[in-house]
Amino acid sequence: MVAVSDTVVTAREVRKSFDDEAVLESVDLTVEDNEILLLMGPNGVGKSVLLSCLAGSGRPTAGSIDVFGEPATARADTTSFLLQDALCHGKLTGRENVDFYRRLHPAFTDDWQRLVDRFGIDGDLEKRLEDYSGGMTRKLELSIAASIDVPIYLYDEPTAALDLTTIQTVHELFREQQAAGKTLVVASHRPMDADVADRIAFLATDGIVATGRPDDLLASLPPILETGTANTNALATAIEGEPYAVAGNVRGFLDEDRAGDSRDTDAGGRDAAALVADAAAATGIETDDLALVEPTYTDLFNYYTESGPDQDEEFR
Repeated sequence: MVAVSDTVVTAREVRKSFDDEAVLESVDLTVEDNEILLLMGPNGVGKSVLLSCLAGSGRPTAGSIDVFGEPATARADTTSFLLQDALCHGKLTGRENVDFYRRLHPAFTDDWQRLVDRFGIDGDLEKRLEDYSGGMTRKLELSIAASIDVPIYLYDEPTAALDLTTIQTVHELFREQQAAGKTLVVASHRPMDADVADRIAFLATDGIVATGRPDDLLASLPPILETGTANTNALATAIEGEPYAVAGNVRGFLDEDRAGDSRDTDAGGRDAAALVADAAAATGIETDDLALVEPTYTDLFNYYTESGPDQDEEFR
């Protein structure tokens, strides 16, 4: 019997090691009923391993994971888990892969027929998966995983190898699942997937370093400076962390000594000119070649995973 609670998944002090090498360290995470939680982090940080533990198919080396108030290993029947590049067999045709999961999972439905048509691969079901492109394989895997009628869906890099139009279709599918009362955990390293999230949790080598609503996390960022790539080394003298590339330019987070109390300053605000002028003087970059820009999900990803300074305790 499912316990009555707003929290459907709870991970406490989860650690996972392989051959004495820690992949996950001190992970604390909750997933709320009927939310879309985006688990973000760079490649190799352990997102897939964490999802496997949440699904009950992997066991933590230490710590605990409860799903609906019981150990995750006892509630594997409540989740559908799309593991990146591991759901389908290459020697089987698309239809044979579907038939395999139809026989394997008692909650499998006929929704796959609608989904393969929606993803435009209905005419490719007689082909072997080894003849599929990466994008076609991902579409079939999504069609299979989303056709299992369970309360919780765990998607590992669901938009990998997909074009922008198909990513929009995937996001629409996620919103439809949420509207039907489902809970989704989506692991990704692609900032555009934040568009569909209610909350974002950032995973790093030392656990979850930040969680929050997307708008709140964006508002937490310090001012962001942007300049041309020729000024990369100069920009580094006025920022915390490392410069990073965005759309042919480089950006960085203004260091706290220069930013002061200006986290609420937007790119067009009254204090923007003063901040740019100060940074220009410190770096030697011409004022016209330096700008304060509005934060994006790409900036948010870099701040909490790659290029940013130490993160705020407020969002841990």
